[in-house]
Amino acid sequence: MNRITNQFSSIEQVTDQFYRQKSVKGPGGTSDVSFEEVLKQKQSDSDSQVKFSKHATQRLTSRNISLSKEQSRRLENGVKQAGDKGIQESLVLVDSLAFIVNIPNKTVVTAMDQTETLSNVFTNIDGAVIS
Repeated sequence: MNRITNQFSSIEQVTDQFYRQKSVKGPGGTSDVSFEEVLKQKQSDSDSQVKFSKHATQRLTSRNISLSKEQSRRLENGVKQAGDKGIQESLVLVDSLAFIVNIPNKTVVTAMDQTETLSNVFTNIDGAVIS
């Protein structure tokens, strides 16, 4: 069989080329890392960080609210404290900022600053943390 330039003459060559390019390597360049280990690592990484819903992100942007690293750390600490107490939906106060957080998902549902909370009434929460 004649080989055409830059093409393979057999399916075995294509398969070999494909598998060499797609081989899964672990962090050290070896393939001995199990799927279970990778999954656990990814879950522990994501479990430690608070996420912001699309709605909360829009609220932060529209209200010109930005969090410092210290405030972010305190928000995460407040979410952890709420989770430790078994709270499901929490109000977390950080300085003059108020966050409604779904604790099991570690997701900020909405955010506001002190000027937005004129009535100071928060509904659909089962706990509050001042952080």
